[in-house]
Amino acid sequence: MAERRTGNRLAVLDGLRLLAALMVVFYHYVALARPWGHKTDTIFPTAHKVAQYGWLGVEVFFLISGFVICMSVWGRTVGEFAVSRLTRLFPAYWVGILLTAVVVKMWPEVTSLHGWDTVITNLTMLQSGNNTPHVDPVYWTLFVELKFYLIMVVVMLFGVTYRNCLVLCGVWTAAAALAPVMGTPLLTAFAMPQYAPFFITGIAFYLMRRYRPNAILWAIVILQLLLAQRYIDYRLATNLGKAAAEVLPTWPARLLIIAAFAVVGAIALGVFDRIQWKWLTTAGALTYPLYVIHMNIGMTLIHHYRNRIPAPVLVAAVTALMLVAAWLIHRLVERPLGKWLRTTMRRGIDDVRRNVTPRRRHARPVTAPPAPTAPQDDRALSPARARDPA
Repeated sequence: MAERRTGNRLAVLDGLRLLAALMVVFYHYVALARPWGHKTDTIFPTAHKVAQYGWLGVEVFFLISGFVICMSVWGRTVGEFAVSRLTRLFPAYWVGILLTAVVVKMWPEVTSLHGWDTVITNLTMLQSGNNTPHVDPVYWTLFVELKFYLIMVVVMLFGVTYRNCLVLCGVWTAAAALAPVMGTPLLTAFAMPQYAPFFITGIAFYLMRRYRPNAILWAIVILQLLLAQRYIDYRLATNLGKAAAEVLPTWPARLLIIAAFAVVGAIALGVFDRIQWKWLTTAGALTYPLYVIHMNIGMTLIHHYRNRIPAPVLVAAVTALMLVAAWLIHRLVERPLGKWLRTTMRRGIDDVRRNVTPRRRHARPVTAPPAPTAPQDDRALSPARARDPA
């Protein structure tokens, strides 16, 4: 299938990423009781009703990630992909962990630090795999992302092609559908039934972008949209508690998921290609650092000043402060440290490539045949012998 030219930067996708992050921030600052010391329905009578669905920003992240990572692996080696992801994720993450640890240690008002050994383990981003507490609860999503990256690495080993991406969508859909009844922890851990529909849809939308829409890709999208509805009650209960989930209507969550699918689909089809506002690129750059620093630090600030500053003003001020901090992390840490890490890791990969001895050199050396008796001039006329290192 012929590829389409997709040269324009997807600026609207950057803006959607920041919007998803702000949804999560809004949920944490307005819907949760922890930073305020009591339920927030009396503080934000109207905003509270909307903020209760802000956790869906995470699902939007996963939808975007499916699109962006599928785009990122195309034409790259596993080493190149690993370098791009590690240097993108870790600089801001390390700063987020250290800042959060310091704030929580100095002002343990909404949570406490579990110990510096926990902080050290969190620096690896693998704490979810060994049941180590998160320095900030939002970090659980990063482990989900890492598992998605591993799945894409498997695809890369087979070759990133249109066909193999379709096979991935089919196999992953089947695994996610069967995991809950199979009772196999490893399958459930990597199939990720709650979040697979969003990653898979993102992949399908990118295939539409790279090639063209067709009935197969639309069938994948519609199937994933239906499967995504299955876990809305579960996610409500996980975020707001079982009692709240039983009384909250689910239609706003369903509507938001449909809207997210529609917007990313429109991006894939090129509807927003003409929108190239520069501030959207900046918005996309702020998203990740904002996400990794906003929760415990922001909640601590809200809790500390909740009785001194009017609630709406406090939420707006803390959100603005987190955005400024995210911009500083991006400019002063992500850019320089990310660039240094990329250069260093690429050199390391080049060293490995140069120093890995091909397997054939370990084979038993072949004894050179006896020198021919032909005259020297005849040997020189043979191109094959001239190239023979023996």
